[in-house]
Amino acid sequence: MYPGAHALTHPDKPAVIMDGSGKTITYRELDTRSNQLAQLWWKLGLRPGGHVAILAENTPHYYEVYWAAIRSGLYLTAINRFLSPEEVAYLIKDSGSTCLVTTKMLAETATEALELTSDCPHRFMMDGAAAGFESYESSIAEMPDTPLASQPRGDVMLYSSGTTGRPKGIKRSLTGLEIDDPKAIGISMLERHLLGMTEDSIYLSPAPLYHSAPLQWSTGVHELGGTVVVMEKFNAEHFLAAVEKHAITHTQVVPTMFVRMLKLPEEVRGRFDTSTLQNAVHAAAPCPVEVKRQMIEWWGPIICEYYAGTEGNGMTFIDSPQWIEHPGSVGKPMTGKPHICDDEGAELPVGESGLIYFERDAMPFEYHGDPEKTKSSQHPDHPNWSALGDVGYLDGDGYLYLTDRKAFMIISGGVNIYPQEIEDALIIHEKVADAAVFGLPDPEMGEFVQAVVQPAEGTPSDAAFEAELREYLRGAIAHYKVPRVIDFRPELPRLPTGKLYKRLLRDEYAAK
Repeated sequence: MYPGAHALTHPDKPAVIMDGSGKTITYRELDTRSNQLAQLWWKLGLRPGGHVAILAENTPHYYEVYWAAIRSGLYLTAINRFLSPEEVAYLIKDSGSTCLVTTKMLAETATEALELTSDCPHRFMMDGAAAGFESYESSIAEMPDTPLASQPRGDVMLYSSGTTGRPKGIKRSLTGLEIDDPKAIGISMLERHLLGMTEDSIYLSPAPLYHSAPLQWSTGVHELGGTVVVMEKFNAEHFLAAVEKHAITHTQVVPTMFVRMLKLPEEVRGRFDTSTLQNAVHAAAPCPVEVKRQMIEWWGPIICEYYAGTEGNGMTFIDSPQWIEHPGSVGKPMTGKPHICDDEGAELPVGESGLIYFERDAMPFEYHGDPEKTKSSQHPDHPNWSALGDVGYLDGDGYLYLTDRKAFMIISGGVNIYPQEIEDALIIHEKVADAAVFGLPDPEMGEFVQAVVQPAEGTPSDAAFEAELREYLRGAIAHYKVPRVIDFRPELPRLPTGKLYKRLLRDEYAAK
């Protein structure tokens, strides 16, 4: 289903509630405004298969733009609000977006970006219009609030994070199904069957909506007819307060959020009632085993995990009871058959780490405008097997474990070292707030292990703390994995999604 259907059955039910401001949009309002925007785009000449983009902070109106695109047969590109104007311009141009919807808060970035490209003639701004933009509110207010005569389901075309080189758009073929066709659904089927979500669910989304998972999982809640509570910005204590305030039943987080909640003082953690939580799902990065164990002890066996990419080439899933039996696993496959292969493409035996491929009947995606990148993601002998660059292994029961990103694997003296293992060991130390580990060139060993640590508040960044960490690591991991160099920084470069921007650190150190 989609918001139009729920607008008929419960029009005044909140579809979106902003946690900070309390701003609420009902299903009637969501349906009306997305219809008006769809009508505006049709008037401007946009047709199914066309592209539009949004550059915005977390705002309830984000969902109007999403659903307008989905009910118009358009591709929507959600742009990271923290990108530079040059990066924003690249995404607008590369996606072929002919319309940009943005906000007054991001007027400077949007204006500078559009000065760098002439390929986006339709420009709308929410909350007031800067020079060169039309008012979003005024423009849609002039349009009828009735659905288009035909409403083929569109899709998102989101971009990879650009760990190496320029980010690439991940494009899937449109189905041609009408928006009200029972088969024309997003992720809500998974939410219903895996997480037990229904129209009564209240879902807390704490991450930026430009990111794939928050956008698509929260709009899946709209398909079910539930309510989405959106945090303007994640804060560990505010998250717990939101769970209690809104009687949250379901949420999705990233492991960094778990870490920050666990590092709150015990009296703060115990202040809030989280008993309404029925299921908390996490993804986006490997979760340290001890962190997840502590979360299950705190919240109970309601924590689930999935592994997947925006590319949609495969997905695994694991619940708490399964994880307790297979600690560290990201689960068994739900879609796609996993294969673990070496650098030449040969399959590896159970327990050995290699590049993770998922086998599908056909390639489910392509990288927009980059056939070489699409081809490089495919297995050399099996074009319907595709990889996202992650390294891992399967156990004897068929459960998948992630080791690290292939791009970050360190080879020192001919031995493979996975930074994730070292980072996981560091992050559970009570005096460590965050950690990054990567390899740097070494003339004798090939690479050496470098760590950059963000000390917890009140912890001095001195030689004594460095010695303490080394001694601790020698008891937690093999000696050859202990970093040769440990540096300290007041903060590490993480995206608001929780993703560690390790490439920035590694490039900075490599340039020294």
